[in-house]
Amino acid sequence: MKVIELHRSVTESNDRDAQELRRKLKENGTFLINLMSSPGAGKTTLLSRTILDLKDDLNIAVLEADIESAVDAEKIEALGAKAIQVHTDGMCHMDAGMTRTGLMELGIEGTDLAFLENVGNLICPAEYDTGASRSVMILSVPEGDDKPLKYPLMFQKSDALVITKTDTAPYFRFDFEKCKERAKKLNPGIRIFTLSAKTGEGMKEWEDWLKEETAAWKK
Repeated sequence: MKVIELHRSVTESNDRDAQELRRKLKENGTFLINLMSSPGAGKTTLLSRTILDLKDDLNIAVLEADIESAVDAEKIEALGAKAIQVHTDGMCHMDAGMTRTGLMELGIEGTDLAFLENVGNLICPAEYDTGASRSVMILSVPEGDDKPLKYPLMFQKSDALVITKTDTAPYFRFDFEKCKERAKKLNPGIRIFTLSAKTGEGMKEWEDWLKEETAAWKK
C-alpha cells in the first residue's frame, strides 16, 4: 500500500510563508500577535479593554478569525479600531497564507500593533505558524488550572500566557501557582500575566509588555 505523507510538506510550505510574512511585517513596522484560547475564554473582552487603554499610544488593528459570523469584528470596530472578519470555511485554525490575505484586505499601513484573534481551539492553532511576531495563549480561571497537562503543545508554542477572569477566582478552584509551575515546566521562557479585563486588575503589566514588545520590533 502506498502512503503519501502530506502533513510535513504542508507545514514546511506554511513555515516558509510565515517567515516571509514576518519579514514584511518587520519592514512595515507592524507587530503581530497571534492570540489563541478556548471558545469563551475572553479573547474579545481582553482585546476590547486593551484597545480602550492603549488607543492613544498605539495604532491597533484586529484580524478576527471565526468559522462563521462577524460579531467580534463588529465589537472591535465599535471601539474605533480597524478590524476585519475572516471566515475559515470550517477550518479550526489560521495559517500564514490566510493571515497574509486577511492583513492585506485589512490594510495595515501605519499600524503599530495588530492582533490575530485565532479560532477558539487549543489544538490546531498551536500547530501552525501564522507569521505572527509573538504567540499568546489566554486561559480563563473557569477553565481550570490543569490545561497545561491536557494541551501541552499550546503552552510550549506560546511566548506568553494570560490567565484571565481572575475576578471569578472566589467561585472556582483554580491554583494559580500550580498552573504557572506546569506552564513553566513545559516552557521555561514563557511570560505569564494574571488579570481581569472586567476590573482592570493586572492590565497594566500586560499592556506595558505590549508597548515594550512593539517598540522593540520597530527597531
